[in-house]
Amino acid sequence: MSEYKLPRGIAISGTGLWTPPEAIGNEELVDSYNTWAERYNREHAGEIEAGELAAKPLSSAEFIEKASGIKSRYVLSREGILDPDRMRPYIPERADDELSVQAEMGLKAAKLALEKANKRPEEIDTVIVGASYLQRAYPAIAIEIQHALGIDGFAFDMEVACSSATFSMQRAVDAVAAGSAGAVLVVNPELASPQVDYTDRDSHFIFGDVAVASVIERRETCRADSAWEILGTRAKTVFSSNIRSNFGYTARAADVDPFGAGKLFRQNGRKVFKEVCPMAAAHIEEHVRATGVEPGGVRRYWLHQANLNMNNLIIRKLMGDDASEERAPVVLDRYANTASAGSVIAFNLHSDDLQPGDRGVICSFGAGYSIGSLVVEKFHP
Repeated sequence: MSEYKLPRGIAISGTGLWTPPEAIGNEELVDSYNTWAERYNREHAGEIEAGELAAKPLSSAEFIEKASGIKSRYVLSREGILDPDRMRPYIPERADDELSVQAEMGLKAAKLALEKANKRPEEIDTVIVGASYLQRAYPAIAIEIQHALGIDGFAFDMEVACSSATFSMQRAVDAVAAGSAGAVLVVNPELASPQVDYTDRDSHFIFGDVAVASVIERRETCRADSAWEILGTRAKTVFSSNIRSNFGYTARAADVDPFGAGKLFRQNGRKVFKEVCPMAAAHIEEHVRATGVEPGGVRRYWLHQANLNMNNLIIRKLMGDDASEERAPVVLDRYANTASAGSVIAFNLHSDDLQPGDRGVICSFGAGYSIGSLVVEKFHP
């Protein structure tokens, strides 16, 4: 792979985090799932006994926390998720002349990022929305947010599963470096709960909803109290079906249920753990060294927030005995897996205490497989 040297002087000048007001703890999520599973097993007792169907296993809060480190998750709507007769959120459809749900989420995070960056909407040239799931094909959610903010420029959506945030931030860096934009607003509205199969014991607890946003611009135009110069960006993709979502419009042409078996999120967790951990650790180590420091010289790692066991293994590979939660902050215990937004949530919540000159790494990894990272250094404009 050829090495690209990023021009110096491009910075993250502000980030925003919007958290839904409703949350669901493990215990209540387990109660609804177990009620559903026990009913399913009773109703299909004959087929289960005959070996024609597999019984649904029961879940527990202890199982969830041990498997993932997740204790709770924020969701856009609790209604329906905890109803054994429904087992999916209820999010009413909106009219075409109303702000879409995903745009509304993103807009709230975007305003917070602009405020932190001390930036006005008219100073933004480009809006990029990156998310694991998009509410519709077109018009782009990014263009809707652009319109709502009154930004004169261009906007587009992109999707790279759980690396959508870091990949979209890298596209923003590329635009600023190329001169096609002076300042870019990156928005990551992760509305993951509608894609969760709440009747699957192994995945019903994984995802939560959230929105994050970032402002990326040239260092000399920063007016924030503090900002982060981007020293390097790196992306990598390798095809794998171990994390997959087959929901799509072609189900209509195939005469199959678009929400049927295999159409929602699913993964082979053991293979993902075995294959992604060494890939992510090697990716980060090589990227950090390419920017002139050793992994031990990085003050903080804001890692993808999917699984605590994965993060612990990756940070130990990078830091050895110096691995700690202070070095790699955890937010998935209360946010759960928020798809691409997790590393940016960690960055937003756990970066203010660092000093000018401190370096950090924002890194996400997931379906694809895909891995994206940015090496950053704090400064005062």
